[in-house]
Order: sequence, then structure tokens, then C-alpha cells
Amino acid sequence: MKPKNTICLWFKDDMLEAANFYAATFPDSEVTAVQHAPGDYPGGKQGDVLTVEFTVVGIPCLALNGGPGFNNAFSFQIATDDQAETDRYWNAIVDNGGQEIACGWCSDRWGLSWQITPRVLTDALAAGGEEAGRVFNAMMTMKKIDVAAIEAARRG
Repeated sequence: MKPKNTICLWFKDDMLEAANFYAATFPDSEVTAVQHAPGDYPGGKQGDVLTVEFTVVGIPCLALNGGPGFNNAFSFQIATDDQAETDRYWNAIVDNGGQEIACGWCSDRWGLSWQITPRVLTDALAAGGEEAGRVFNAMMTMKKIDVAAIEAARRG
């Protein structure tokens, strides 16, 4: 099972090169997964490297292709098991002076970015193919992730 909290680093588009460098440079470091975009998105095209999962000295990380407008940004990605847990974390951040952003992202009142991400979403995107495309398109319309809508998109 993936960790509950993952450090997410945003890159313009060269995150795979960076992750491979970190893995080659530091002990207890490796690239563990590469996911390609199942559809076009702001700043990128279908098939682009979208995320890279890796560890740096044993710490789980996720690199995200944020496109040309993003670089050197950081967020915590919190994996949730259901809608209740998603709502609890999301509402705690947003209702305490934070802001909704998009696609499961929000920021707290101090400006730190968070991704409140149900495991069903990451599992569906990792599945690839048409399923990932449907889920990706559904996710692109959301602020807080709606687990039921992701599950429906997953089923087609």
C-alpha cells in the first residue's frame, strides 16, 4: 500500500530526469513508477509523463508535470480511503482559512498546498487506458474529489 502522506514536487516537464538523477545520486533512492497522461490537460498533452513516483533516501515522493507555469513547488499529498476521510481533511483545511483550488488541491491559510486524494482516484489513473481517461476527465471538473463520481467514471 502506498504511504498516507507523500511529498509532491512540481516540475515544468523534466521530472523523470530529476527523479532518475536523485535515484542515481542518493542511497535508498529509486524511481518506482511513471504514469503518462491519459488525456490532454492544461499545459500538457495525452501521453506526456504526468507523474513519477520515487523515493529519496527512503522518503516517498511524487513528481508532477505542472507545465510551464510551475516549477520548484511543493505540496503534501494525503491518501484517503473514502469520502468521509476526504471530506474531513479537505474541510479542515478549507474551513480554517484555506482555499479550494482544483482536482483535489487546496491550500491552507499559510499558503501551503495540499492534495486530498482518494486512493480510488490514484488506483484508477494507474490502471491506464480508457478507465484512466474517463476518471481523468471527471477529476478535471472537480475541486474536492467526489469518490462516487470517480467510481462511476471508473465503471464507465
